[in-house]
Amino acid sequence: MDVRLTLDEVYQLTTETLTALGASDDNAAAVADVITAAERDDCKSHGLFRLPGYSIALKNGRIDGKSIPEINDLAPAVVQIDAKGGFAPLALKVGRAPLAEKARSQGIAAMPVINSHHFAALWFEVEALAADGLVAFAFVNSRSFVAPAGGSKPLFGTNPMSFGWPRKGKPPLVFDQASSASARGEIMIHKRDGKSIPEGWAVDADGNPTTDPEAGLAGAQLPFGGYKGSAIALMVELMAAGLPRNHLAFEAAADDPGDGGPSKGGELLMAMDPSRFVGDGDADASLDHVEPLFERILGQGGTRLPSDRRYEARKRTPAEGIKIPQKLHDDILAMQDSA
Repeated sequence: MDVRLTLDEVYQLTTETLTALGASDDNAAAVADVITAAERDDCKSHGLFRLPGYSIALKNGRIDGKSIPEINDLAPAVVQIDAKGGFAPLALKVGRAPLAEKARSQGIAAMPVINSHHFAALWFEVEALAADGLVAFAFVNSRSFVAPAGGSKPLFGTNPMSFGWPRKGKPPLVFDQASSASARGEIMIHKRDGKSIPEGWAVDADGNPTTDPEAGLAGAQLPFGGYKGSAIALMVELMAAGLPRNHLAFEAAADDPGDGGPSKGGELLMAMDPSRFVGDGDADASLDHVEPLFERILGQGGTRLPSDRRYEARKRTPAEGIKIPQKLHDDILAMQDSA
C-alpha cells in the first residue's frame, strides 16, 4: 500500500520531523528543499527514503542539527565552507553565493566543504549554479562501500560526480552519476521491494558475484566499467577528501556507528563563468555554440539529454503528487513521536 502526498506535504513532513528531533529551522528547511526536489523529480533513492537516516543521526547526536556553517575566504578563487558537524544542505546553501561571486570575479572558483554529512542527490547543488549561468562540477565521497577494480572489499565510497551546463531559455543540462555501477540507495530500494539487483552491481562478503541486494549490501559494490569506474572513484576521493583534508572513505567507515545515517565526508564544488573563457566576454555566444551538438544528439532515435527524465517528472508531480510506501510513511511519523 502506498501513501500519496503533495510536494507541499513532502516539505512539511520533512521539516516537522527534523525540527521535532532538534534541528534548527534553517537546517530543517535546507534538508527539506533537497528531499522535496528529489521527490519532485522522481529521484526516489534521495527523497523521503533518506529522511529516516537523517532523523536517526540527528536523534543520536552524531550530527549537529543546529550547526551554523562558517565561510572562510582562503584565496581569490577558493572559498571554504565549514559545516561545523552539520548536514551538508545548509552549508551548500550558505556557500552558493560566495562561490558564484568568486567564479565571476576570477573566471573559475572552487568551494571545499568540510565537516559535513552529505546524504542527498548531488545534482541539486550543481543545477542551482548552472541555473545561475555558471558551468559547475561537484564531487563528494562517503564511507567505504565500493571495492577497487580487481578487489572484493569495500574501500571507496560510491563517490559520485555531477556536472551542470547552463542553457539559454531552457533548464540546465545536468548529470549526476556514481562511480559505482549503481547508487547505494538503488540497492537498498531493491532490497526493500524484494527485487533482485542486476549482475555486476555487487559481490557478496566472500567476493562472489550476487544478484541478492542483501548480500550485495553486506559485501561490496562494484565500480562501473571495471578499472575505469575505479579510477574515477579514486579521482573523486582525492578531489573531495584529499584536497580539503576531509575524511577519506575508510576513515569515515571507521567512525560510522552503523545507524544508517549520512557519512562524514568531503565535497568539492567548482564553478566557471562562460563569459571569462572567451576574449569577447560573450557568454551567450558560447552557450549558443554548443546547442547544435545537443540537437544532433537528440536527432538520433532513442536518445535523450542528461536530466531530461527528471525534468519530465518535474512537470507531472506538482499536479499528481508523489507516492511512498505506507511503511516508510509510518516510520517517519514514528520518528516524530519518538522525539
